Amino acid sequence: MIFWIPWSIDFVVGVIAIYFFFIGLADGSVSSFNMGLWLAILGVLGGILAGSLILRSAARTRVAIVLVTLLAAPSALIGLFYLALLLAPARWN
Repeated sequence: MIFWIPWSIDFVVGVIAIYFFFIGLADGSVSSFNMGLWLAILGVLGGILAGSLILRSAARTRVAIVLVTLLAAPSALIGLFYLALLLAPARWN
């Protein structure tokens, strides 16, 4: 359980990144100029997800938990910040 919660957060982050990648391909904002950056970001996200599963299956559970938590903790905090911005009745003008 302590592994799957941060792994799920990382999975959602990966899906969001893939979504923005394909939207960028469709509208032209992802071009040959920044394709290397996008592929590096998607590669790191995929490496974290796949690497943590490989580590967990090789009985290196603590290392796998640390790996997924390195991405999940800041991602969850950013998600909570955006949720607070959406739910707070603040005037931003």
